[in-house]
Amino acid sequence: MRLEVSCLDRVGLAKDILLIMEDYGINLFAIDASNQGFLYLQFAEVSFDTLSELLPLIRKVEGVHDVRTVSFMPSEQEHYALKTLLKTLPDSVFSLDVKGRIRIVNESALHTVGMAEHEVIDEPINHWVQGFSFSRWLSESTVLAQATRVNIGENEYLAEMLPIYLPDSGSETPILAGAVVSLKSPARLGKQFNALQNQSSGFENVLATSDKMKEVLVQARRMAQLDAPLLITGETGTGKELMSRACHDASMRREHPFIAINCAAMPDSAAEEELFGFVSNGNVAKRGFIEEAKGGTIFLDEIAEMSKSAQVKLLRFIQDGTFRRVGGDEEIRSDVRIICSTQKNLAELCQNGEFREDLYYRIHVLSFHVPSLRERKVDIIPLTEMFLEHYSQQLSIPIRRISGECREHLLAYAWPGNVRQLKNAIFRAVSMWDGSAELTVEQLKLPSYAEGFGYFDHQFEGSLEQAMKQFEASLLRRLYPAYPSTRQLAKKLGVSHTAIANKLREYKINKPK
Repeated sequence: MRLEVSCLDRVGLAKDILLIMEDYGINLFAIDASNQGFLYLQFAEVSFDTLSELLPLIRKVEGVHDVRTVSFMPSEQEHYALKTLLKTLPDSVFSLDVKGRIRIVNESALHTVGMAEHEVIDEPINHWVQGFSFSRWLSESTVLAQATRVNIGENEYLAEMLPIYLPDSGSETPILAGAVVSLKSPARLGKQFNALQNQSSGFENVLATSDKMKEVLVQARRMAQLDAPLLITGETGTGKELMSRACHDASMRREHPFIAINCAAMPDSAAEEELFGFVSNGNVAKRGFIEEAKGGTIFLDEIAEMSKSAQVKLLRFIQDGTFRRVGGDEEIRSDVRIICSTQKNLAELCQNGEFREDLYYRIHVLSFHVPSLRERKVDIIPLTEMFLEHYSQQLSIPIRRISGECREHLLAYAWPGNVRQLKNAIFRAVSMWDGSAELTVEQLKLPSYAEGFGYFDHQFEGSLEQAMKQFEASLLRRLYPAYPSTRQLAKKLGVSHTAIANKLREYKINKPK
């Protein structure tokens, strides 16, 4: 039987209650005072009449508000919740004392070592787990979390080890009480990785806190349902491939292949063969990506880098849905949706003759722009927290918070590499963890960067006037192709067309062709 006593925190209150129970000859099994304002008592079952006399007497004790019977004590709930959790975990888990001896073990671990529970309790874990000295690790002056490869017999596992520290009321230094060791097999790690890859698809997994990114998601969801070619623009690292995959997953083609191709990584000589396949001696030597993606989606990343000859064949395929393999005469039809991405200004490349204008209009039927991280600063901290949680769990590193100074630095930084740079910075900081409880500016190790100038070190040379002129020239070169007359450009920048003409002449910027 268990009682919950609602009471004040008074010295001697528990003694007064225990005296009443002693008068009734009740043997107390356990007492739990972990919850502030409550006292829990566990004892052998008593008769209804005895309980009816006991409860009013306890209520009369000074400081007691009420008393009632309960089904379980908080410590019991925590104990059985932990026991159930350990039992259902697929990974092998050992709890060790400070000498490296096993104190608690789950069923998966017993199955792994092939022993019964009474055979492993109080025995050193190194009797079964080889390749790492747990007792030596626990005897170090500072015990930090670790991950290493170990062996049980001929089988290999990844061991993740977390020290258990208890707070010491008399000191700021916590007391080491032992450690928890979790073992993962290569097969288990592979399943987790595949599950993570599968989760990283669909619009529900695109973090969008800022209004600008929410607007992009609204556009992308609508365009995902359409079957026309789609062009996604945005700076490097903004997540264009993630958005293209989300569009595929939200479309009617989701059950068919999604193939991503980086045009910048394909040599000009091999681009056509990779896309369309080729025939050798009358036999099909290779099927191209477009043929393999039949019914699905082809994502052409950095389309601006595609060779001229491949552009011609792609244009023909988009026009009538047919193509010929390199070296072949057979017309092949393939039902594929084309999604392209670029970080360059395709309209400007068309004007300069570096990209086919007819292809540009074919792939630019639908389009949306993924904003840079600088344009969606509201998303920076949520993204950081998401990456921090993910990599902390993955590497078993107890960093869960971001320091105030670090938050300010994250928001002030220019992020030229956008989300990819932020993700890599968090991974680097977590993997090089130095024992601190918070993420700091020093751990990020971000290079100095200024918009319009790029990366530079602390030995920056030059005057403010030179820096201003450099920025001015860069801005005019970027805007002039879009506003190709001095009057249009002057109106855009809010100055006289004479001033613009003088600046263009000073920086030797010619009119775009």
